[in-house]
Amino acid sequence: MSNAKIFVFAPVEFSTASGEKEKVGNPLEKLVAEGCEIVEGTASWHTPQGNNEDEMCVFAENADALTGSSIRSSPITRKIMESSDRLRIVAKYTVGYDDVDVEAATDLGILVTNSPTEANWGGVAEGTVAMMLTILKKVRERDEAMKAGKWRHPSQQGIFLGTRLEDCAEGITLGIIGLGRIGRRVATLLAPWRIKILAYDPFVERARFTLHNVIETDLDTLLAESDVVTLHVALTDSSRKMINSKTLAKMKPSAILLNTSRGAVVDEKALVAVLENETIAAAALDVFEDEPLAKNSPLLKLGHKVLLAPHMVSGNSNAGLFPGVVWAVECIENALKGEVPESVINQEILPRWRQRFGNKAIIG
Repeated sequence: MSNAKIFVFAPVEFSTASGEKEKVGNPLEKLVAEGCEIVEGTASWHTPQGNNEDEMCVFAENADALTGSSIRSSPITRKIMESSDRLRIVAKYTVGYDDVDVEAATDLGILVTNSPTEANWGGVAEGTVAMMLTILKKVRERDEAMKAGKWRHPSQQGIFLGTRLEDCAEGITLGIIGLGRIGRRVATLLAPWRIKILAYDPFVERARFTLHNVIETDLDTLLAESDVVTLHVALTDSSRKMINSKTLAKMKPSAILLNTSRGAVVDEKALVAVLENETIAAAALDVFEDEPLAKNSPLLKLGHKVLLAPHMVSGNSNAGLFPGVVWAVECIENALKGEVPESVINQEILPRWRQRFGNKAIIG
């Protein structure tokens, strides 16, 4: 019965840990079974030369829904969304939605949803803790020394000494910027270590700080007092390059910066400068201002001052984007049935959206 059109602007393939194609059904087939037409683009986060804006406008013409993973070649702009006067929803497979012009979508009366599956955000929190421990406990240095045939020697022992985490005179203070799902899970994972945890987030209810046994503080205090600063914020106008030369200068010379949120939250040039000058001690980065990271990036020349990963912190077996695609498909189904889906980012448009699309089903 449906003539609904779904444009998948950044398709994904599902693979096993060994790289073989996963023998599971594509969640989008559920929409095909409802009579929807699926049109796929060729862009993705990892193919920055994929579809450009004009090509995507053609794909999006007369679409009822847009969906996909993260995309860099052309974010979902007003022009793309204006290609269809039938468009009801832009449903992201990911937790992040900074590649969608939410303000334009709101102005046009289009829902924007994300897919905050625990498989994704829980994996980010676990990966963040793993990166922190790798640096603090000198895991790389010890491994490399052993493989080079070196054993600890009194004259070199300081090179391999790790840092205690426990909340005592020698313990560390962790600063969490962004107390959403991921920031809260990081606090929960580290609770048994009994470390002091500061948190800054002006956008969450105050009870969150108490529930997760963290100390609410302002940004300047957090930066000045934390031994490890970890970023868990969405990329917005207010968070873009919030970590810059001025904020980095407020950190301890021995401090470590972790970023598993979005690359543009950190001014990379400023970060490279403070690492080279030893204004701070180290950084662990899973995300970058431009991805893939350029082969001539100065970050690649900083040795153990940086721990780098290719935007893979949530990439775990039995996780990845598959649960996010399932979530996004459910959001699309609801929207095409004239029902409000979960995880709507721009809640303020719901009265207008219901008036236009409510109970006006084009599937099911």
